[in-house]
Amino acid sequence: MTYKRVGEKLGSKAYQAIGQVLKNNPDPKNIPCHRVIKSNREIGGYFGHTGDIIAKKKENLLKIEGVRIVNGKVDINCVIL
Repeated sequence: MTYKRVGEKLGSKAYQAIGQVLKNNPDPKNIPCHRVIKSNREIGGYFGHTGDIIAKKKENLLKIEGVRIVNGKVDINCVIL
């Protein structure tokens, strides 16, 4: 799911605000915010942080769940939107 799609489902165009809300996720085990990616299929941040180490952590979580990452982007053919 993308930040944009989450916003659309909420009836909002405040896509960046979606990221801000997710960074304050109080229950990441039950609300897996690492599954939200950018519209261009890039990984994006995680818990409000960006950078190579954070992207790698998010990428590893997605890979554990069976998501394929190619050249830093989610392979859209392996996920359900």
